[in-house]
Amino acid sequence: MLSVRGLALTGGILWGGCVLLIGLANLTWPPYGAEFLGILESIYPGYTSTAGFGAVIVGTFYAALDGTIVGAIFAWLYNKLRCDS
Repeated sequence: MLSVRGLALTGGILWGGCVLLIGLANLTWPPYGAEFLGILESIYPGYTSTAGFGAVIVGTFYAALDGTIVGAIFAWLYNKLRCDS
């Protein structure tokens, strides 16, 4: 069985970390990840990829929350549907 809490935290940390790193890289090298951040801008309400460091934090928060929810749902669903041999 998968740990729902463990996979939820892992998903939140990984997805939030990815968005944080790409957002910071975009602040340093502006063309980097612009299309990816544009996609996130269309998904997460209130997030704008060109607003500076505050936007990176907002995007990271959204991504961490999103990754946590998806990780928890994935682990719960896996545990419900797995076949015991």
